[in-house]
Amino acid sequence: MRAALSPVEAARRRSGAEGLGLQTEFPFELPRGYVDDDGQVHRAGVMRLANARDEIMPLRDARVRDNEAYLSVLLLSRVVTELGTLPTITPAVIEGLFASDLAFLQDLYSRVNQEGQTRASVACPECGHRFEVDVAGGRLGG
Repeated sequence: MRAALSPVEAARRRSGAEGLGLQTEFPFELPRGYVDDDGQVHRAGVMRLANARDEIMPLRDARVRDNEAYLSVLLLSRVVTELGTLPTITPAVIEGLFASDLAFLQDLYSRVNQEGQTRASVACPECGHRFEVDVAGGRLGG
């Protein structure tokens, strides 16, 4: 009997993250996590690449015309396809994120849609050694 895959591992396999084809889905782990109405914390999720419609449709929304900052909320609610065991990701879910998690997703969106990857080059503040990290996380130290 096979063990069930976690949503993050399933996304890695679907996305071609094992080295096959174009990666269109990016698993991530929120720094703090979304707390639902029952107090359950949801941290593991999946973001897909945005398409032109994802970026155009929110511009028609009155909430964006009233407050440009709301564009990010609508955009993320379209491209975050999984978050823990939540059945759907709505603008209300994105609005309910902690500020650090919202900033994390905004940065991840930028990385995967403008740079095409989730890796970043960093340097150790102690010794200056340079190395790459996967900013999407997913494992201890990731």
